[in-house]
Amino acid sequence: MKQKKKKKTACLLIFFDICIVVCFFLAYGPFSYLRELYITTAMTTMSHKYLAHTIYTDETIEEVLSQNYIKESNESTDVSDIVIGQIDASGEYDSVYEEQILTKDPEHPDYKLIPLEGNGYQGYMIAIYDPSKVELVSTNQLGTVGQFLRELVVENQAVLGINASGFVDQNEMGNGGEPTGIVIQDGQVLWDSTDIGYSGGLAGFTKDNKLLLMKGTAAEAIQAGMEDAVEFGPFLIVNGEAAEIKGNGGWGIAPRTVLAQRKDGIVLFVVIDGRQPGYSLGISMNDLVELLQKYKAHNAVNLDGGASSSIAIGNETITKPCGYSATGERRIPNAWVLK
Repeated sequence: MKQKKKKKTACLLIFFDICIVVCFFLAYGPFSYLRELYITTAMTTMSHKYLAHTIYTDETIEEVLSQNYIKESNESTDVSDIVIGQIDASGEYDSVYEEQILTKDPEHPDYKLIPLEGNGYQGYMIAIYDPSKVELVSTNQLGTVGQFLRELVVENQAVLGINASGFVDQNEMGNGGEPTGIVIQDGQVLWDSTDIGYSGGLAGFTKDNKLLLMKGTAAEAIQAGMEDAVEFGPFLIVNGEAAEIKGNGGWGIAPRTVLAQRKDGIVLFVVIDGRQPGYSLGISMNDLVELLQKYKAHNAVNLDGGASSSIAIGNETITKPCGYSATGERRIPNAWVLK
């Protein structure tokens, strides 16, 4: 009996030793891909940057980030490119992606839910045919307490929605009520937390229901005709031109949320699940841009990702958020919804 226990103990020790060697090799070995992926994934989270700092020096982290980044376009959206309602109804499609978008769901004529699956990821895209029905809605206690996405959808009598702004949790309970950056709703500035230091861009819809991506202040955005907007980034596609991605883009692999619009005015909500081995790990920025280009996104912005990424249709969350609540959902400050 004692010999069996000794053998089991020895096997366990050998197993742990092998794991340590493998981890050390992956972290410090000659292959940079996994090291860069680990660092960039950790460093683009709000609360898990310590995972990178625990293993690597600040110099190593800075070196990796300097080699993996996204260079956005310096242009603002040319909204004249967008011609709302000019949708090809000929029934002839140049790709399966175009057919998925333009073949409407007879049960839901205002939108179509399209499952997505790719290199280690799963999620959904929602095509919304009338951009005038897309609005930004906020928690009724903005700055203090957020709400689950499905609650925001139901309380605002919307059909469906996706998460919007990033946010700062004021305590460990994850109350999600304080947005990062600027929030404009119905042409009014609801929030402007420039003291947080988040540098993104303003992304939202004009009074003409066209997605506008721009750098600037809240006042400049409203002057440009912005009706609803949040501040986040990076801008992935501007005027049909994709951002320049170096390495993995510096954002690793994670759950993502994207707001986009095609030249025909169709709005795209995209949510990719992640951090769930065996189901979906998440998506890289390279794969995300490639996905958006397949569906002819003309302008597209990356929104808050990670555990916040989710889609709700009515009172049901149809994606699989990776937060710490019983359902994986997180409280958020606001949402883009289809009314």
